[in-house]
Amino acid sequence: MIRILIADDHAIVRAGLRALLKSEPTMELVGEATGGYEAIELVGECNPDVLVLDISMPDLDGISVTRKINPQFPGLRILILTVHEDEALLREAIKAGASGYVLKRAAEAELISAIHTIVGGGLYVDPSMVRILLSDRAKPAATVREVVEPLTHREKEILALIVQGYTNRQIGEELNISVRTVEGHRANLSEKLGLRSRVELVRYAREHGLIE
Repeated sequence: MIRILIADDHAIVRAGLRALLKSEPTMELVGEATGGYEAIELVGECNPDVLVLDISMPDLDGISVTRKINPQFPGLRILILTVHEDEALLREAIKAGASGYVLKRAAEAELISAIHTIVGGGLYVDPSMVRILLSDRAKPAATVREVVEPLTHREKEILALIVQGYTNRQIGEELNISVRTVEGHRANLSEKLGLRSRVELVRYAREHGLIE
């Protein structure tokens, strides 16, 4: 069962999401937040697998929420659900650590597909905005900092599995280590490389010959 927390300040949006999730036998709504700070608090209380998060909220915007939550809960998948079809916001969301970016005008089936994709370790971007990521892949990575402290053998193993789309649980099973240990290594990777999102990790791995 996929545990989902939603955060949106519009009651009508939350009601629609609530009805949609109730119709999905593989998903469970574990909480609702009406603002950014409340979302951060409920993540700790509800332990969701996925946070469906609006960008525009009255107290703390969704990208700032993502930046705050991502280091503390590396196993959490964050799906941005927004009306903003904006290239800069998409880039900022992915850079902050979001695993998905879906427009509110998307069909219900697309939202469900996005949730399944990010829970499986993938990245999901609204089809109308995929071209932005494709254009970014053609550019040199200007924001990746040099690694002062080299990656350990285990960190390299985990990085290779991350870029193949393995979830933390699958990585643990593959390497015969606990999920908590995997999360710790992922946090170390992010700290050493200065990277948060899977897209950035994939780019780094390719540039350094860790994957083809």
